[in-house]
Amino acid sequence: MLKKYISEIKKTFTLAVPVIIGQLGHVLLGITDSAMVGRVGSDQLAASSLVNGIFFLLLVLGIGISIAVTPLVAMAKGGNNHEECGILLRQSLLVNIFFSIIFTGLVFIASYFLEYLNQPEEVVLLAGSYMRIIGFSIIPFMLFQTYRQFIEGLSFTKPAMYIAIISNVVNVFGNWILIYGKLGMPALGLDGAGYASLITRLFMAIALFSFVVTNKHFKEYDPTLRFKNINWPIIRKLINLGVPSGFTAFFEVFAFSFSSIMMGWISSNALAAHQIGISFASISFMIILGISAASTIRVGTAMGKKDFDSLKPIGFSSIMFSSILMSSFGIIFIAFRNYLPWLFVVDTEVIEIAASLLVIAAFFQISDGVQAVGLGLLRGITDVKIPMIATFIAYWVISLPVGYIIAFKYEMGAIGIWIGLLLGLTLVAIFFTLRFNYKIEVIKNEHS
Repeated sequence: MLKKYISEIKKTFTLAVPVIIGQLGHVLLGITDSAMVGRVGSDQLAASSLVNGIFFLLLVLGIGISIAVTPLVAMAKGGNNHEECGILLRQSLLVNIFFSIIFTGLVFIASYFLEYLNQPEEVVLLAGSYMRIIGFSIIPFMLFQTYRQFIEGLSFTKPAMYIAIISNVVNVFGNWILIYGKLGMPALGLDGAGYASLITRLFMAIALFSFVVTNKHFKEYDPTLRFKNINWPIIRKLINLGVPSGFTAFFEVFAFSFSSIMMGWISSNALAAHQIGISFASISFMIILGISAASTIRVGTAMGKKDFDSLKPIGFSSIMFSSILMSSFGIIFIAFRNYLPWLFVVDTEVIEIAASLLVIAAFFQISDGVQAVGLGLLRGITDVKIPMIATFIAYWVISLPVGYIIAFKYEMGAIGIWIGLLLGLTLVAIFFTLRFNYKIEVIKNEHS
């Protein structure tokens, strides 16, 4: 049994590595923008932070919707239904472009209401223009996501990784020219970063589209834009899977964003310490997202092959692997809790708070890893609606209120809010694991 689980872990990890590198590449895009914009001025950096915080919430929703095609394509491929793979791609293009246009409109409208967020006037002035520019990048980003999720459903995870790496070079070069006014271009400051992001996402979409439509491995799926008709049953299936997936991610990310607001109610030092802790936790989470994506693909493929006996080994080996991996990060966080914050600040009070938060982060590493992989497994068997409800209840009904009570009523401050986050992550981790075990038993009984 142990040998079987080790074999499954190796297969999942091999599939996950390119996804992990691609995820880290996307994170690096944001870090690069902040670093290069920060050299222009603090107002520009503040405006960038304000807009990206709002923009990221919509982007998370869009990514969740686009992910729907991955398990469905994996199932179709597992069942050797290549024609359905092509249909799923073309119909997902319709769905994702439709939502991207809606999101672009929402960003454009929201850009004129930033003044109501009680931010400095000079920051709002810069933020509005920047927000409208990057808003238009949602459409090419969703086009990229559609083709990325399609080929990942076919177990091709490397192409998107290579494009994510190259896109960082494109982004840095674009920022250098447009932010600072190089090679005869005017210095556009923050707006220049917005145009560079738009150009980078256009490059990503065109590069992946060109690769897929010209590569011989995908010819049989007809991955072009030659639409034959609107397939409403497929569209309904994509929306029924994608929208709950999107809101599941949205509820979690928004909960963590709101926890930042609560930190600000305590003190600026607490907020700074919180950002340090979240920064380290985000690095390990990007790695786990790769494991989660690989789990979705492998479980979906097994479903398509009707290889139901493989579901449990694939699923629980992935959960076991994520637990071991995140435990390692947890040990690092505890061992170096007094040193890691020095990478961000020299303020001893902030470092002291951050060190205590890293201890809690060490404990919720395991829960975070299990819940992310568990969600990926459930998505792979197209079980998304109940997990969405569970996520909302865990974070918004239990986690945040409990964190607020501990932080403010019992005066535990920043630690109280993070105890609340730990509780929410642990609850969904337990629920997703039990839910997956229950669902695969149901699936096996239905097909026995």
